[in-house]
Amino acid sequence: METGVDKRRGALYSALGLIGVVALWWIGTLTFLSEVRIPSPDGVIRSLVQDGFAFYWPHFSVTIHEAALGFFWGNLAAILLASVVLVLPWTERLITQIAVISYCIPIVAVAPVLFIVIGAPSTGEPSGTAVALAVLAVFFTTVVGTLLGLKSADAASLDVVTVYGGNRLTQLRKVRAIAALPSVLNALQIAAPAALLGAILGEYVGGVRQGVGLALMIAQTNLDVERAWALGLLCAAVAGAAYAAFGLIGRLLTPWSKGGA
Repeated sequence: METGVDKRRGALYSALGLIGVVALWWIGTLTFLSEVRIPSPDGVIRSLVQDGFAFYWPHFSVTIHEAALGFFWGNLAAILLASVVLVLPWTERLITQIAVISYCIPIVAVAPVLFIVIGAPSTGEPSGTAVALAVLAVFFTTVVGTLLGLKSADAASLDVVTVYGGNRLTQLRKVRAIAALPSVLNALQIAAPAALLGAILGEYVGGVRQGVGLALMIAQTNLDVERAWALGLLCAAVAGAAYAAFGLIGRLLTPWSKGGA
């Protein structure tokens, strides 16, 4: 079991690693990267401060909304289909093939097709293309994670349910759902950053009037390197926060999976 000292040591190492990366970045921009179009950390910070909350929040609020919608619907579909496999085992081959196909589809290539089918969003509405790509980005991971978790249920517990007259659906409700919870939460932890990435890619072709994807395209067109890097770092921060949040939820809801009491 991880102690308080281990946690503090891990946090210290993480902080030192981050400081080291920033220091190398800063030294690189002053020396061997001085001729490359890479901004210095202070240039990125100045851009963040100058643009301010009033610039970034309208874009990020739209993208986070799209990512959240895609995250919800994609994971809901994945968990439901994975559960169907345990009740109707003959569907496993079909559902796993659907999941693999969704994973193998190049998101960048399918985005224009989805935009043609779905169309541009109305003013103030999230991009349907961005939501659809967020769904695709999370579906495979959650299907696989949920299936692995559902199949990890204790055989003796399943036998007890059967002995008392329970069917596959009863096994799913009473035993498999609880056994699968750690794996499902791990899958959701991985899916959260993927949903944000899918939403941003969808905005590149989604005809949006606001969004991180649009802001990145404008910065690219204007060769505004500092703003582009600032947007990228904020995207990383949002994705990292979502990943950490689901990690925390997992530790709180499934302490037994980490060896907790």
